[in-house]
Amino acid sequence: MTLDTPTFAAPPRTLTVEVWSDVACPWCFIGKRRFAAALREFEHRDHVDVVWRSYQLSPDTPTGPGRPEVDALVEMKGLPRDRVEQMFAHVTDVAAGDGLRYDFARTLAFNTFDAHRLLHLAREAGGAALVEATMETLFSSHFEQGVDLGADGALVRVAAQAGFAAHGWDDARVVAALDGDDGATAVREDLATARAIGVTGVPFFVVDRKYAVSGAQPAEVFTQLLDAGWREANPLVPAPTGEVCTDGTC
Repeated sequence: MTLDTPTFAAPPRTLTVEVWSDVACPWCFIGKRRFAAALREFEHRDHVDVVWRSYQLSPDTPTGPGRPEVDALVEMKGLPRDRVEQMFAHVTDVAAGDGLRYDFARTLAFNTFDAHRLLHLAREAGGAALVEATMETLFSSHFEQGVDLGADGALVRVAAQAGFAAHGWDDARVVAALDGDDGATAVREDLATARAIGVTGVPFFVVDRKYAVSGAQPAEVFTQLLDAGWREANPLVPAPTGEVCTDGTC
């Protein structure tokens, strides 16, 4: 009996995974870590392009220095303070399971529009690797370190910590970009696309605009998402048919 093995078409087509998230979303940081864990184990990870997209959970938050997250959520949602504190305690426990140390006693609510601009500037300056470093720095600064990301100069310091200088962007260049309107159009386009495709909560993961998963799912769910996208983008090509068994007869 001759065995002909199907193969993938060559070269494989890269998957585009778009992730809508907000820097002020605690589940987005958790989801990012879980997706990263799935991607590390994905056989075709070198053919996956992750694109972070902007989303604002609270676009009406005033610009400028932040204020305690508990106070902001109590006012925005109209919930009792103890209920908000219980919610934060729950997400803190979940985050700890993914190696994150949230500290909501120090977390400050701020308008995230300029932070999203910085992420787009990171992609322009250093591509996906710098976006990754900037995203990690923003999330950790906000949820773990209690940095006021709405304060003057805070995003410039984030850029420096993330490694903008290695790509030719010193503090002065970052300041000039943020003082201007750089990256704002890209942020608005992300927000408009989110509305168009029906994103109502984050994190929201989309593969090739065909498969989507919402929320900070377990890593195995993200693995299933990647597998489904890969099979769609890179179908098996049947090899020439040789001798086969049919109806139980060889």
